[in-house]
Amino acid sequence: MLKGFTHQMVPVNGIHLSVHRGGQGTPLILLHGYPENHLCWRYVAPKLAQNFDVIVPDLRGYGASDAPPDDVDHQTYSKRTMAKDIIALMDRLDLPKANILGHDRGARVTYRLALDHPKRVAKIGIIEIVPTGSFWQSWNAELAMKAYHWTFLAQPNPLPEQMISADAAGYARWTLQSWTLGKNLVPFDGALDAYQSQMADPKRAHAMCADYRAGATTDRQIDDADTQAGRKIDVPVHVLCAQNGFPASSGDPTSVWRNWAQFVTGSTCAAGHFIPEENPDAVLDEFIPFFKGSDVNE
Repeated sequence: MLKGFTHQMVPVNGIHLSVHRGGQGTPLILLHGYPENHLCWRYVAPKLAQNFDVIVPDLRGYGASDAPPDDVDHQTYSKRTMAKDIIALMDRLDLPKANILGHDRGARVTYRLALDHPKRVAKIGIIEIVPTGSFWQSWNAELAMKAYHWTFLAQPNPLPEQMISADAAGYARWTLQSWTLGKNLVPFDGALDAYQSQMADPKRAHAMCADYRAGATTDRQIDDADTQAGRKIDVPVHVLCAQNGFPASSGDPTSVWRNWAQFVTGSTCAAGHFIPEENPDAVLDEFIPFFKGSDVNE
């Protein structure tokens, strides 16, 4: 549970999402990344709730949300499908429009939602990614070594699932600590058990692999089609990246995002990949001013 938040299971798009909600004001949806769940926002959500109506779902396959099996075309865990989950959640909560802040995989759902459903979002915040299509195009030997999980998890079922199951908790710990600035697990105090348990659940390990299988196929193809068509996000976008994170290894993240959106601002901070847990103050300092004053009724 997030402190001061209520919890409910919400039926959306043929599944149930686990959703925490707290605060009041302009709706702000927070979408987590891999290999985490809603708890990645535990340091920032209560403070954001002092300014916004904060809605924090577990993405499909993660946390306590349903984890359906993947399909052969990897549509089930495509970011387009996950974005439809969030649109259905907004419908259930009677939210015609909202602001959305996403980290990692959640940020990929965020920008896909903004492209596919532009009238449903006022502003979006992106933490520690560049778009999937752009990221694949930037790969070299160094980035391939650093982001090995993109190809490992995308291997056909059941290879990565079986390898992870041999020591799921150890794999979760390795992944988490190796992507932090300090190369330790301190930022995950209060959430580590949940992240390890999630990785040890065969259904959720499969879902996380399916998430990356979609990234290597369906998501990339959809992004490439948007690039070829010249489509751009037409709402304000603010990007926060770590100074030495994955996006920084692929070039200048803010410049990359200007190829994808009309109105982009960007900044960096001292952290590894898990900025909401490693440097929560940076998240609050950057995004409270960005989202304040946005009119979701426009």
